[in-house]
Amino acid sequence: MELTERIESFARLGKFLRDFSENKITDSPFSEKLTHIVQNDHIYNPWFTEQNIRQAISAIGNSLTDKNIKKWLSAYPELAKKTNSKKIGVVTAGNLPLVGFHDLISVLISGNIFIAKLSSKDNRLMQFISDFLKNDNKEFGKLIFFEENQLKNFDAIIATGSNNTSRYFEYYFGKYPHIIRRNRNSTAVLTGNENNNQLKFLADDIFQYFGLGCRNVSKLFVPEGYPFDLFFENIKHYQHLYNHNKYANNYDYNRSVFLMNQISHLDNGFILLKEDIQMASPIGVIYFEYYKNLNHVNEFIQLNKNQIQCIVSESNQIKNAIPFGKAQQPELWDYADNVDIVEFLLNL
Repeated sequence: MELTERIESFARLGKFLRDFSENKITDSPFSEKLTHIVQNDHIYNPWFTEQNIRQAISAIGNSLTDKNIKKWLSAYPELAKKTNSKKIGVVTAGNLPLVGFHDLISVLISGNIFIAKLSSKDNRLMQFISDFLKNDNKEFGKLIFFEENQLKNFDAIIATGSNNTSRYFEYYFGKYPHIIRRNRNSTAVLTGNENNNQLKFLADDIFQYFGLGCRNVSKLFVPEGYPFDLFFENIKHYQHLYNHNKYANNYDYNRSVFLMNQISHLDNGFILLKEDIQMASPIGVIYFEYYKNLNHVNEFIQLNKNQIQCIVSESNQIKNAIPFGKAQQPELWDYADNVDIVEFLLNL
């Protein structure tokens, strides 16, 4: 399959996902199938609420425009001349809906064969994307495979997991060319000058997908003496999260631990704020740290860059920061762990 054909197929997938998100499709069997998954996937994974799935579908659809795809691939002029295909084994995570999609498009758009071991927590949506692509162009039937058991017969591996599972990945896959991802978290840097809208957007960065993603903000840097009243006022539109049983269980558990151990914290009824130097906070908890000047924050970020996925801030003094509200809207060229998958694949 030519590169132009692959681009056209993914652009058509993008249009379908955008139209689906905007309720413009009513008579498509694929729309009916996706609607069924959207409405019922919470049965298999309670974290996959209809709102969260629709949010993921919309974000991917918005990224898959013909213009965006060509902009992304313009960094790899050698792709058009690539003729050999490699078998790429992919172990996907299951923390967010369609979290493995970017690996799928990177492998396929670069002319390789996608052989995946899907997480049981997120296999129905990925299967749907595969079915759509195969229906759009039958050549994808020769390029997309799912393994029920152990991955085998591959030339390189891309695996995503926790810090614990990454050690097993290193053991089993270390002899192959590989990308192995571990736990990462994101942070926000506040100056105290943020307006209401900016703080509402920050709430999206914190609470979308229940805070389960590596791009979710799990830690705040705030200036010394920062008053949290305005912050709490502008995140209260997410108080409905407490109505979700699994989220509420996590919040209640951590609140009990803090109270029993007399750990100082702030509590607004659905999120706990605790001063802590760590990056990764539990579900229902946000860590925060006071700073004297932004140079100290930049130093922390540099020292902990291998633990940080992205940084949100409106301050031009924070390096590589993205605006509030954009953490869960990555572009195609925003690679997890800042590892360029396409470049990795081209060099095999």
